[in-house]
Amino acid sequence: MTGQAAHPVAEPTAPWTVPTLADSVRLTDDAVLILDRRRFPFERDWVRCATVEEVAAAIADMVTQSSGPYFAALHGMVLAARAAATRPPAEARAELERAGALLVASRSTNNHLRKAVDAVLAPCGPVSGAELVAAAELGARRGAEVYHARSRALGEHSARLLPPGARVLTHCWADSYLIETVNAVRALGNEVSFVCTETRPYLQGARLTAETLAEMGVDTTLITDGMGAAVLAAGEVDALLTAADRVTMDGHVVNKVGTLGLAVAAHAFGVPFLAQVQAPDPAAPTAADVPIEHRCGDEVLHTLGVRTASTRVRGHYPAFDVTPPRFVHTVVTDRGPFAPDALDGYHRKAVSD
Repeated sequence: MTGQAAHPVAEPTAPWTVPTLADSVRLTDDAVLILDRRRFPFERDWVRCATVEEVAAAIADMVTQSSGPYFAALHGMVLAARAAATRPPAEARAELERAGALLVASRSTNNHLRKAVDAVLAPCGPVSGAELVAAAELGARRGAEVYHARSRALGEHSARLLPPGARVLTHCWADSYLIETVNAVRALGNEVSFVCTETRPYLQGARLTAETLAEMGVDTTLITDGMGAAVLAAGEVDALLTAADRVTMDGHVVNKVGTLGLAVAAHAFGVPFLAQVQAPDPAAPTAADVPIEHRCGDEVLHTLGVRTASTRVRGHYPAFDVTPPRFVHTVVTDRGPFAPDALDGYHRKAVSD
């Protein structure tokens, strides 16, 4: 990790939750333990983060990915509250807000980090000491419960859109959404199979998505990123289903780079693209309101720590791309499915409910 922010430790002795990535961030009495997804599933190393600064560095360095940064941010805020507990209330609050800004900045495209920070800040009034720590821990618990409940609802809505026996193409899918969708499909008495892209440069699709599906006993096939259009053209899949890091109110889907190419190909060959997000972001009316993270180009010159291009070559790495609404069939939220041009109905539904 950069800046020597955190240190590998032995795997915790607590029993594994199946699938593994469902329990990959843990809060202890003095640290946050984060399963190193850069090494999983070949190694199960945990990184110990003793401060919120180390948590932010772990998020930025891709120690945790998909849903992991949300839970890392929740617990990182608890570390910040513990560190600030001896300060007067006003200073403690300022420290929490500083910690929150640091976490949000660690990966800016996905707005779940901001939601995690807000969840912990919400119950933290002008207090300090044990009362502040208890409030932060309460906020973290509530934040986790809400995330799981919304992911479960999203998975149930998604499952009803997939026909029995559906063959699903996916790309770098967030693990909580993935797990809940598979559980919901099975609750309906159905089974589906998945085709997963490798998802360069970290091979998240191969190591995280495919492995999670395999752990759950799902029929899973892996393809390289360049094969997606061919699979779609051949009629080998019935749907393209991915998570979204953010969906704008005008229907643009922001997700792991490579999603756009698959969505365009799916549209060309009549395969519906279903994009999962807990909620469209009211703070992002258009795609111009979403910061797109550009990571160091050196990352694309390596695969699993091995350099794959000479030193005479440079890399370029926009970490996310933006799919225009005309290539999106349905946005699936925790309140149900919406056409990409009808997302204002999500918030109207909340009022009517």
